[in-house]
Amino acid sequence: MWKSRFSEDTADVVLKFTQSLDMDWHLAEADIKGSKAHVKTLASAGLITQEEEKALLTGLDQVLDEIKSGKLEPLIKLEDVHMNIEARLTEILGDIGRKLHTARSRNDQIATTLRLFLREQLLEIASKVETFLESILDRAENHMNFVVPGYTHLRRAQPISMGHYWMSHFWAFARDFSRLKAALEALNECPLGSAALAGSTFPLDRHLSAKLLRFFKPTENSIDSVANRDYIADFYHFASLFLVHCSRLAEDLIIYSSDEFGIVQLPDAFCTGSSIMPQKKNPDVLELVRGKVGQVLGSYMDLLIMLKGLPLAYNRDLQEDKRSLMNVLQTLHGILDVLPPLILKVEIDVDGASKAFEDGFILATDVADYLVLKGVPFRKAHWLVGNAIKWCLNEGKNFLDLSLEEWRSLIPQFDEEILENLNPRSSVERRKTYGGTAFSEVMRQLSEGKKIIEEVEKFLSLWPEDVD
Repeated sequence: MWKSRFSEDTADVVLKFTQSLDMDWHLAEADIKGSKAHVKTLASAGLITQEEEKALLTGLDQVLDEIKSGKLEPLIKLEDVHMNIEARLTEILGDIGRKLHTARSRNDQIATTLRLFLREQLLEIASKVETFLESILDRAENHMNFVVPGYTHLRRAQPISMGHYWMSHFWAFARDFSRLKAALEALNECPLGSAALAGSTFPLDRHLSAKLLRFFKPTENSIDSVANRDYIADFYHFASLFLVHCSRLAEDLIIYSSDEFGIVQLPDAFCTGSSIMPQKKNPDVLELVRGKVGQVLGSYMDLLIMLKGLPLAYNRDLQEDKRSLMNVLQTLHGILDVLPPLILKVEIDVDGASKAFEDGFILATDVADYLVLKGVPFRKAHWLVGNAIKWCLNEGKNFLDLSLEEWRSLIPQFDEEILENLNPRSSVERRKTYGGTAFSEVMRQLSEGKKIIEEVEKFLSLWPEDVD
């Protein structure tokens, strides 16, 4: 369709090298939706007749049916999804089919197609993220009253509510949803009508095109329209942080379900065994979640490196933006399909978690805080408690073994009052600062989390149904 200027046919090796069908055939439905809007805009401008408009719309529907049924197989010699669709349409309609590309370039065509496709994908991902958030909220609510060890530096630190632990992940993923919202809003402008880079000499109503395709508005600058891939970077920014947070959650669950920690139990249906060791229960799903994240981070960098060296406006390099994009989308969908049902079946190993409290050292901060309330400067209290721990380690004792007399010999300010509160549950309950681990605070967080879910539902309801 563009060879009239050339005196030689394109070499076969060039066709194989430059084709993009392995990436963009997935965009066929979105491309046809964009073409149908373009047809209506052409008719509105008087560039085609009503009969031609009807024929083109019917023909495009036929091409889509043939693609969905597998009857139409793309040809490499036609390079990409756009040319294959147009070629088939021309076979069906003859010269009328050749009018489809009036006032349009493949530059603004792919920019529009890609935004349509990605918008649909991100809305589906947003719905899955909502389900994911609900699964974490469910565990937080069910596990709120369980007390487990909290960690810093992967060492026992202080007792926490397990609900508080789950909510720590919830808030990270809620922030990720805000980034997803921003990515959706960033891509929701319509490039159609920008043509190759300079706009069109034909009287196209770009606001009509945007309305037909349910974009917020047309893009502002035709050069920027065909060169802009920032919205993909915005999506990658969401995807990268979201999956980093998924990886962190997966790492926690892998560690905390191990025999050495024994805090949580993973569902058998989401684990595998060993081909040689009969006793093994391997967290393969979580390991794969953790392992796949690097690919997405690499895709983000791949796009940024591509964009940083390109002059305006369109360059063929941009064809490669879809290769990584398809992989990222596949990874995201896969992880969002498998994590929520896994999380909903994670349970607490009460016996395993209680072992972390047997020596009582996890309550050291509580003892120091108690001394502060008795008038001891915090640094002195910290030293006194640390010295008491050292004595216990040397004597083979732990905090829960010590008598009141032994406590007083180590810390003169110690009295019976602290003994009554020297247990993990009271330690948790006393931490009532806003955002703390006290059960009342976890309840408040749960309430706020449910409001977040309602906001997500409202946001998704505001988006129109898919374009016809």
